[in-house]
Amino acid sequence: MSPSAKKTASEKTAEIQVETQDTDGVVRSIGVTVPQSRVRRAFDRTYSQLARTATVRGFRKGKVPRSVLEKLYGASIPEEIERVLVQETIEDAVEMSGLTPLVQPEVEAGPPQPDADFEYTLRIEVKPAIELPELIGLPAKAPKISVDPTDVDDELERLRQNNAPLIEEAEDVQVADGHSVSFDYEGRVDGELFDGGKAANVDLEIGSGRMIPGFEDGLIGARAGEDVTLKVTFPEDYATEHLAGKDAEFSCTVHSIRRREVPELDDEFAKDLGEFDTLDALREKITGDFTKRQEAEAKSAVQSSVMDSLLERTDFEVPPGVVERQLNSQIQSMQQQFQGQIPPEILQQQMSRLREEGRGTAERRVRESLVLEAIALAKEFEVTTEDTDVRFAEMAEAQGTDVKQLKEMAEAQGWNEAIKSELLDKKALDFLVSQATVEELVAEEVAPETSQVEEPEEEPEEEQVEE
Repeated sequence: MSPSAKKTASEKTAEIQVETQDTDGVVRSIGVTVPQSRVRRAFDRTYSQLARTATVRGFRKGKVPRSVLEKLYGASIPEEIERVLVQETIEDAVEMSGLTPLVQPEVEAGPPQPDADFEYTLRIEVKPAIELPELIGLPAKAPKISVDPTDVDDELERLRQNNAPLIEEAEDVQVADGHSVSFDYEGRVDGELFDGGKAANVDLEIGSGRMIPGFEDGLIGARAGEDVTLKVTFPEDYATEHLAGKDAEFSCTVHSIRRREVPELDDEFAKDLGEFDTLDALREKITGDFTKRQEAEAKSAVQSSVMDSLLERTDFEVPPGVVERQLNSQIQSMQQQFQGQIPPEILQQQMSRLREEGRGTAERRVRESLVLEAIALAKEFEVTTEDTDVRFAEMAEAQGTDVKQLKEMAEAQGWNEAIKSELLDKKALDFLVSQATVEELVAEEVAPETSQVEEPEEEPEEEQVEE
């Protein structure tokens, strides 16, 4: 430290006094005293600045007496000086306290007076002292990896249906269940065309249940080019209230009727998918994909259950401000994800719900982060350049961007510490999993990991008469 720096630090110490009032827990109270001489200087400086700019009738600019300014502005000046004095001294006060705040400290203060010391209190949240339990052999659960052949058969059938071309039927063929029909419709209630009751070139698979009850059945038996009149009743719980329970008549014109021509499940079908020579090769690929998915689910289940075991054995106080920050982050993430995708009023309802019900999830995440950090510190884990390079490569691939550009962005926006913290957490969690005593269970016996609050579902854009 240079002599000038030492002098500066000494002057700071002399100008304010700091007293630790609470020494336990995650929220510490720090009393800060700013001496009367500095308070007086702040008042003098503020009134001098005001005198240069204030416009008061009967006085030239810059010549307004202080006594007049005190009468005019005396009620609001202390609030401004309080803000200035706190802003000028809070960083030094925190440094002198020797504490490392996790979030911005809260300030409690009253209005300063020019002839007295100014005192205020800082509420500083700090990391809790965490006493780790035995980390070797923590119990964990994982689903047994076993691919059911019927699941593979179901996936093959799904591929067949998805790759089945639509073939135009002959003119004399009548609409039947499973047909894809293209048609126009025009609907009326009490003889009047209603809003949303008219559409052209609608494609509908008969039997899909997309339309209101009776609509799809009413098209069965029609031929291409024919006009059909349907008489149906809107459900009592129909979303559009003025149509709910009403009788309606639809005039429909059928344009075309097509059927799905489902391919045979054979080697030719596998070849048509472009990657496989035989059906067995396709089946093997599907089985492998299911296995990888189950392995990922098993890994996630082990991680979740070993964290459950660890947190059950680790009792510590959680900083409330950090939980609040995490909750705000969850809400902001939801807002960014669904902004413009769902109606604003529904999004606002979901955000309010998350504010009320998501605190448990936020606290859980904070607990996990704090305890994993404690493990990384206890085990002296370190993040190497190779670790960060691998992580940047993963992020670049996922985002479809250049690694070099991503690194430059991380440096500019201060992401590097967060990435380092993420990698340390991963090392700690990997260590726990590697040392855990894992019980393998059938999938039904492993409780699924659920979120405290469900994310809002997107509302599909439906035709007015769709169910």
